[in-house]
Amino acid sequence: MSLTVTRVLPADATAAALRADVTEGLTRTPKHLPPKWFYDARGSALFDRITTLPEYYPTRAEREILRARAAEIAAATGARTLVELGSGSSDKTRHLIRALPTLETYLPVDVSETALTAAGRALLADHPGLTVHALVADFQRGLTLPAAPGPRLLAFLGSTIGNLLPGERAAFLKSVHAMLSPGDALLLGTDLVKDERTLLAAYDDAEGVTAAFDKNVLSVLNRELGADFDPSAFTHVALWDAEREWIEMRLRARKELSVKIPALDLVIGFEEGEEIRTEVSAKFREEGVRAELAAAGLTLHRWWTDTAGRFALSLSVREE
Repeated sequence: MSLTVTRVLPADATAAALRADVTEGLTRTPKHLPPKWFYDARGSALFDRITTLPEYYPTRAEREILRARAAEIAAATGARTLVELGSGSSDKTRHLIRALPTLETYLPVDVSETALTAAGRALLADHPGLTVHALVADFQRGLTLPAAPGPRLLAFLGSTIGNLLPGERAAFLKSVHAMLSPGDALLLGTDLVKDERTLLAAYDDAEGVTAAFDKNVLSVLNRELGADFDPSAFTHVALWDAEREWIEMRLRARKELSVKIPALDLVIGFEEGEEIRTEVSAKFREEGVRAELAAAGLTLHRWWTDTAGRFALSLSVREE
């Protein structure tokens, strides 16, 4: 029916956030960078390759659940509006859109206006009666949804919630509670705890695609901030933290070096073997997901896994 794109983020917000994150993350010990800076055009293309690798199961597992359970999700929610956070290409969401006979409005939320526009046009070609209202926004910076018919189903897929630290997850789920009205639902994708070998392989593949993806963040800093990182001077490392039950991706300096970042008037020193943590990817258990949802005022009603039990989709609701 129509495609509308609304920019919630100020035009300079992304550049300002990058500067703040790099200044805060690289001037402290241990060093860290948020994983959202992986995703320029090259990084997004590399991640698309990762999702097709034999070692990387989450995308296939989640898609399997969506194909098998989309009709159940539709029946349980009766959603007239579908909201998707971090929608990207909206590829997996198509299974939901096709299964929701009552759907009138799709509200994708992403920081990339280009991705939102392309995905919206593609969806309208297949679903000409749909209203697509895309929001250029960062869901972690506070988000108010536009008026749309209820009940609403908010989808947060891909286990992206695992990239948030525990305190960030709690704040995010509380923000979801605030976005929803009583009777609205949250569809949440969570990667599950499993054996260390499978987990490490998923984040350190034999072809080296994940290593290139990890190092791409350095190329982003070179381009956007005039930095002089040499990606070949760093090694990609994936580690399993059994106590916290999360994977960490890191970039480890091969030798002692210093990096100039002119846009920030910074010179960052690295000892040989010093690391930058570039991603945390938490893995979950059903009881933990249920508890985190309950702490935010959401009640878990349904829990589905793929046939191998590697990944889960949960459906929770905001109660009256």
